[in-house]
Amino acid sequence: MAVVCRPARIDDLKQADDIVVASINELTERRGFGKMASSRPQNFQAFSLADDPEGLWVADDDGEIVGFAWSWVCGELWFLAQLFVAPDRQSDGIGNQLINNAFAHAEMRGAPIKALITFTFNNVSQGLYIRRGLFPRFPIYMVSVPRDRLAPRLAAPRLRLESLTADAIAYDELAPIDVSALGVSREKHHRFLLGDSTTRGFTIHAGNECVGYVYISDGHIGPLAVRRPDFVDSAFAAALSFAAQSDCPTISAFVPGASEPALKAATDHGMRLTFPMLLMSNRPFGDWSSYLPRNPGFM
Repeated sequence: MAVVCRPARIDDLKQADDIVVASINELTERRGFGKMASSRPQNFQAFSLADDPEGLWVADDDGEIVGFAWSWVCGELWFLAQLFVAPDRQSDGIGNQLINNAFAHAEMRGAPIKALITFTFNNVSQGLYIRRGLFPRFPIYMVSVPRDRLAPRLAAPRLRLESLTADAIAYDELAPIDVSALGVSREKHHRFLLGDSTTRGFTIHAGNECVGYVYISDGHIGPLAVRRPDFVDSAFAAALSFAAQSDCPTISAFVPGASEPALKAATDHGMRLTFPMLLMSNRPFGDWSSYLPRNPGFM
């Protein structure tokens, strides 16, 4: 029976995640980085499925999931969160079927900006995306540091964090920050993050002015966005100070190569570059000196 690409269902998401984890680990082990991915709750996938079900597709081979594509849209931005095929099926043309459905989602939603984050060393996928009109823009580095090595490097934060709660949040305060950093509002994604019991959100303040926001989960910082690039190093330092108060053994973040102040702040705090990723898009968008993504799927 031929492989069928069909809309994903909620009960497909666990098997789809298994495909993603296996595909990532096959790639990173082959490139000498070891296993990097592990299975996690599919909360954001489920949120995206409920929000826009036409953004999630599976490749189904007689009841077995052998590929998965997932994209979401915010305003003018279409973002390909994941596109993976089972390691033993990657020469069967399944990836092309999935990407056709994914890009049809972008066209259906009328999104003029198309983007994704992929592994820098995934040259096969990069070639596929370039043929689709998405081109490399800049690297995004995963950085991390043991918490006990970070603590001695911390100074008193110059910016103040104030807790966000789903009941009290003023989304109209966050929208201009997102628009200045990314060019689009991500209100629905703020609602998702604030509904996640493992994640804490904060607004970032210089005196009485709200200059940004940040989310922190299990020692991982991101997304972080600020109104202007000159705030990003102090905002990142304030987030590091808060994250260091946890009992998480490792503090981490994704830092764009387009943000020199954020990269310098990371290295000044003893963070090491653990592996490189790459932003690709059909055209430049946003101000990535003012934004640190959460992960390659959330952006």
